Amino acid sequence: MIRIYPLSLTSVQRTASLLFILVFLSISACGEKKQAPAAKETPPLPVEVVTIKNKNIPIWMPYTGKTKASSSQQVRARVSGILEEIYYEDGEHIKKGQKLFKIEQTDYIAELALHKAKKFRDLAALKLAQADVRRYEILAKEGLAPQATLESYEAQAEAFTADLKYDDAKIAQAELMLSYTIVRAPIDGQASRRLVDIGNLVGKNESTLLTTINKVDPLYAYFAPSEEDFQRIAQFRSSEVMPAYVDLNYQHKSLDTQRVFGTVTFSDNTVDPGTSTISMRVEFPNKNESIFPGTFVYVNVFITDKIPLIGVPPQVIFEDQQGKFVYIVDNKNMAQRVYIKPVYETRFFVLMKIDTLKEGDRVIINGLMRLKPDLKVTATDMTNSKGIEAIIKTNDLDPMQAQK
Repeated sequence: MIRIYPLSLTSVQRTASLLFILVFLSISACGEKKQAPAAKETPPLPVEVVTIKNKNIPIWMPYTGKTKASSSQQVRARVSGILEEIYYEDGEHIKKGQKLFKIEQTDYIAELALHKAKKFRDLAALKLAQADVRRYEILAKEGLAPQATLESYEAQAEAFTADLKYDDAKIAQAELMLSYTIVRAPIDGQASRRLVDIGNLVGKNESTLLTTINKVDPLYAYFAPSEEDFQRIAQFRSSEVMPAYVDLNYQHKSLDTQRVFGTVTFSDNTVDPGTSTISMRVEFPNKNESIFPGTFVYVNVFITDKIPLIGVPPQVIFEDQQGKFVYIVDNKNMAQRVYIKPVYETRFFVLMKIDTLKEGDRVIINGLMRLKPDLKVTATDMTNSKGIEAIIKTNDLDPMQAQK
C-alpha cells in the first residue's frame, strides 16, 4: 500500500517566503506614495475694488413717466353749415390766429344784414319820435296841447332808443357768428389730420371736432411718486425750484439715448386713493419737437446734495436672511462680508450713512460669484473710473449741470 505524506516547508523556506512578502508590500507602498500629488496652495483671486469716501452725494429720485403736450386744443365748429375750405395741410406746424377752415357764410351774412336793416328802421322811427317830442314840448308849454300827448311821444322815443341798443346787440351777435365761420388756430403748435372733409355738414346740434393742435415746446412729463416719497422730497429738498431731467431710453440700438433737463413745475394736492400716489410734472424744452406727447420716459428729480453719505454701485450688494451685505478687502487681503443698511437706492448707486461700512473700506466690485469669507484676494483699486464720483460724472448727475 502506497502512502502519500503532505509536503512541509522547512524553516528556511518559511523565512524566505515571509521576507519576500514584506519586501513586496514595502515596494508597493513606496510606489503608491510617489504617485500621490503634492498639495498646492490656491492662488489669490484677482478682484477690483472701490474705496469708500464720505462726501455730499447728489440724490436723484427716479420714476417712470409719460409726456404730454403743454397745451392741447380741440378745434371745433362753433356754428353750423357746410364745410367749404381747408387752409392747412395735415400735420402742419401752424401759428396762433392762422386760418384753418371756412364754413358756409351765406346764412350768417343775411342774418347780419337783417339786423342792420332793422337798426336803420328803428333809428328813423327814433328821429321821428324825437321831433314829435320837441314840437309837443312847445305846444304843451303854451297850453296848446295836452301834457299826456307829450308824455306819449317821450315814451315812444325812449322805446326806440332801447330798440337801437337791442339792434346793436343783435348786430354784434350776428358779426360774432359770422366770424365763427372762419375757424382759426387758438395756439401755436402742430395740427393733427383733418377730421372732417369739405362738403360735410358741421356744427348741427353739436360742436363738431375738426382737428386738434398740440403745443409741444415746452413739453410736460407727468410722474407719480408714492405718498412716502413725496413726503421725503418735501423734507429733504434743498431748493424751491427742483431740477430734473428726462431720459428717453430707446430700445432700438440705432437710436441714441436722449436726455433733456428741466424743472418740476407742479404737484397735485390730492393723493390718488387707488394707488396712494401724487401726480407731479416736469417741464422741459423741446425746441426741435423731436419728443412726442405720449412717450414713456424716465424722470429723475434732484432732491439735495447737502447730506454727507457713502455710496456703492447697486450690483455689488447681496442679500441673505440677515440682510444686505457687500464684500470688502481687509488688512490681510482677505474678502470679508459686511452687512449694510441702505438709506436710499437708485439705479446708479446705493447710499448709506457711516455705520458698519466706513470711509476707507475697499468694496469688491467684480468676481462676486466666486467670493466667500476669508478668501485670499489681490485687489486693484478702480475708484477713479468706477467709484461713485465716476458714476456721477458718467451719468451727468451733477446738480449744477441740471440747472444750466
